[in-house]
Amino acid sequence: MDQQQIPENLNDADAWGDEGEQEDFKPLTREQAQSLRDRQPQLTPWALVACQAAAGGLMVALWYLFTWDGSKAWSAFYGAMAIVLPNAVMAWGMSRRPARHAGAVLFSLMLWESIKILGVIAILVAVVLRVHPLSWPALLSTLVVSLKVYWLVLLKRGHRKSISTIDGN
Repeated sequence: MDQQQIPENLNDADAWGDEGEQEDFKPLTREQAQSLRDRQPQLTPWALVACQAAAGGLMVALWYLFTWDGSKAWSAFYGAMAIVLPNAVMAWGMSRRPARHAGAVLFSLMLWESIKILGVIAILVAVVLRVHPLSWPALLSTLVVSLKVYWLVLLKRGHRKSISTIDGN
């Protein structure tokens, strides 16, 4: 890069062509921030676990209704539990005591995610070794639906509105 193209003062917004961006920025007032929080409620991990359990229950019911086979419904149930139970344990572990240091938060996240993964593996191994007859399509389809239901939860939240619409502009 040519020396003439590099701005001498790296903090100079005009040199980088960002002069319009800083002028458009307006900090929110306390009332505007509270209004934004009220319209965009935080998604709790327990709500996600409940949605995963509901999706798993729906899949179990569908497997039973369409096949009239109890073993397929039980296989679907085990697939849902392989996701719901470890996620509930992780939600409990992450929400029971808030960490005050960023490193502790990261360590806690990694610890509980590892416990969750080991829990999923343990449940699936136990199901494969103990449940006979096992319906793999029922188990895996319910597992995938329960695992991916968070996309529907995020879609339900809708699109975020622009902050500039808060003050009526």
